[in-house]
Amino acid sequence: MQDQYRTVARAGVHETEVNRSRFLCALAPAAGEREAQEFIAAVRKEHADATHNCWAYVIGADASTQKASDDGEPGGTAGVPMLQMLLRRDMRYAVAVVTRYYGGVKLGAGGLIRAYGGAVGEALDTLGTITRRRFRLATVTVDHGRAGKVQNDLRATGREVRDVRYGEEVAIEIALPDADVAAFRAWLADATAGTARFEPGGEAYGDA
Repeated sequence: MQDQYRTVARAGVHETEVNRSRFLCALAPAAGEREAQEFIAAVRKEHADATHNCWAYVIGADASTQKASDDGEPGGTAGVPMLQMLLRRDMRYAVAVVTRYYGGVKLGAGGLIRAYGGAVGEALDTLGTITRRRFRLATVTVDHGRAGKVQNDLRATGREVRDVRYGEEVAIEIALPDADVAAFRAWLADATAGTARFEPGGEAYGDA
């Protein structure tokens, strides 16, 4: 798995105009293909009267899934340049839909490629991107007497506390970079006089 990836900071729309044609680029983060396809369908429904709704998405931290559509524009002039812009900007788990309202002036193949790719690039600049890092999920189990201090110390040192469950003991779910696991175990043993238990779990991505 990749240690980190970049994606769209938030869903949004950015509009540009090229030779009287309107280009609306809708961007969104997408956790998987289904989410990307649902976003595309929603944009197509919203702009059913548009001349074209071209799209592209990249799924997977390693960009394992890449798809694009020209939606009636000449082959390779819309979806591919959109996809190439996403990849050039190192976008992952991201979907883009560029809606075109034809303004009466033909742009030619080169003009279309610049317009569609440029719409995605400008939208990324406007909406922003974020880096997400791979984290190791783990559960720290401590007695009630130490739980409050451990939670405060975790938050004070910037650790992500994902969940806290109270039972006979307190189970605190955290996420930390793999490289920090050994140092964290040592810190935890010291902070709780060796009474806490550390159970590593799976992996997940979170904001860097």
